[in-house]
Amino acid sequence: MFDWKITSLTLAVFIATAMPTFSMEPVSIATGSAMSTPKQPQAAIDSDGTVHLIFGDGDTVKYCHSSDGGKSFSVPNAAFEVPNMSLGMRRGPRIALCSGTITVSAIGGAQGKGRDGDIQAWNSKDGGKSWAGPFLVNDQTGSAREGLHAMCSGEDGTLWCVWLDLRNKRTEIFASNSSDAGTTWQPNQLVYRSPDRNVCECCHPSVAVCGNQVTVMFRNSLNGNRDMYLTTSTDGGATFPNAEKLGNGEWKLNACPMDGGMVALDVDKNPLTVWTRKGSVFMTNQQTAEEQLLGRGGQPWVASTKKGPVAVWTNPNERSLYLQLPKSDEPSKMVASAIDPMVISNRSGDGPAFVFWETKIDGINAIQGLPLDLK
Repeated sequence: MFDWKITSLTLAVFIATAMPTFSMEPVSIATGSAMSTPKQPQAAIDSDGTVHLIFGDGDTVKYCHSSDGGKSFSVPNAAFEVPNMSLGMRRGPRIALCSGTITVSAIGGAQGKGRDGDIQAWNSKDGGKSWAGPFLVNDQTGSAREGLHAMCSGEDGTLWCVWLDLRNKRTEIFASNSSDAGTTWQPNQLVYRSPDRNVCECCHPSVAVCGNQVTVMFRNSLNGNRDMYLTTSTDGGATFPNAEKLGNGEWKLNACPMDGGMVALDVDKNPLTVWTRKGSVFMTNQQTAEEQLLGRGGQPWVASTKKGPVAVWTNPNERSLYLQLPKSDEPSKMVASAIDPMVISNRSGDGPAFVFWETKIDGINAIQGLPLDLK
């Protein structure tokens, strides 16, 4: 296990030797303060290499794109409004691509503040110039009021959305799918119900899809422990088997860590996960089932590439952004100040990866990003 109680000199040497060489400085995509504060970036890569990026700004979802490999982004434009949009601590809009159509989901409601909340979807067939919607995802009004969800698309363009659902007066994992870029959604189905009544109440779930394989990860609340669980449907989401705990240890905690981790599929379509336990970040691959300690931190995210997994997270003490590159022995300190990072790769995993995060520049909120050349 990596010992983080090290001297400042050792830390300086570690950073100097572990810091990768980037071909460019981070790109500032959006800035704002007070009534205009950009938060929670999410992105997806098109087949032609275009990077599509969204984020929340108050009750507005904003959209921009990069056609030059992440070196620059278009001016973010308001895509649509979401009354009382859930935003912050991994709440916020999600984006997926479906055969040339951009689909975005977000949670909001007339009252807000957890009193109501529905998942709504919008889509754009003209590269973000215009948007159709909203289209309702959850079929029980107000059941998504916790504000935590995830969305992704499969290779065939099928969308899957998972969320924390409160329709049964308990916190459960529900899901739905769409075959028309989010315009219509199938009846909601229960993915998991904890025998101890609730799953963890404030940790976002995540989902990864390939063909008939639908994998959902979430933080459970079971026997006093707040551990990560994984369930994979192999029949297109018709049924989900019993969820299995990830990792070797347990996290005895009478609280919600507000940290849901991330699941992706590796090049062999096996689930690849990153998540937090007791202030440390771990990675697992279902092929080996062994957990790998990445370092101290939280709010991790992972993407799969042909070179191997790329993971990012933040250190809770210094709030620095850390990066674990494929086949690297140690993580690298990427930037000095960041929260809620995310990393993406293209579907084939053979292109560059991109990291996006929130930060502050001279006290002003900002969304920044950086491409990673994995050659």
